[in-house]
Amino acid sequence: MIEEFITFQKFNDQNSASELGDFFKEKKLEYVLEDNSLSFDPTFANNGFGKEFCIKLKKSDFEKGNAFLNEKAEKEIVEIDNDYYLLSFTDKELFELIAASDEWNPFDVSLAERLLKERGKEVTQEEIEKIKTNRIFELSKPEKSQRTYIIIGYITAIFGGFLGIFIGWHLLTFKKTLPNGNRIYVYSNNDRKQGNRILIIGGIFLVIWLLYRFLK
Repeated sequence: MIEEFITFQKFNDQNSASELGDFFKEKKLEYVLEDNSLSFDPTFANNGFGKEFCIKLKKSDFEKGNAFLNEKAEKEIVEIDNDYYLLSFTDKELFELIAASDEWNPFDVSLAERLLKERGKEVTQEEIEKIKTNRIFELSKPEKSQRTYIIIGYITAIFGGFLGIFIGWHLLTFKKTLPNGNRIYVYSNNDRKQGNRILIIGGIFLVIWLLYRFLK
């Protein structure tokens, strides 16, 4: 069975995504660059709205990809400017950064670890692994009940609208990728059941409304 490529990092400009892709290519790490940008900019501002470029890796390569980036970050730290914004972070802010390392780039995470070490508050590898485990546990929790979203879904589904069908499909199928590469459903089992019902109701009423208009 061919292993699926899943999103490793997202960018809002193609150059940044291409740079990471080239880096992985140098490391002989197989990747996919995917353009998920909107084909139409509803803001007409031409400011990058709706632009999304994803670098995808095989789940089995996530750890290797992170290791390569951490290694690269360690080499870049020696070239840091004296006014780099992270240098003004408090110890607490640096700990919070490490705890949410998936939201920061590897350079900042490595620098945060080094700064804490220099301040006599080194975070051991064991502590980092524990932080990562706790982070994944927290991120694995489903979103709070989407009550308003569900109500709108039922109402629009009854009127045969595509919005209701979309809401149902979204609640039922939407997933997110965890830092370790695992993909899980975003919404709770109950909300997903509601989404399935909305999807079915929306489909049924859409057919009814189409038949009504056709036979009218």
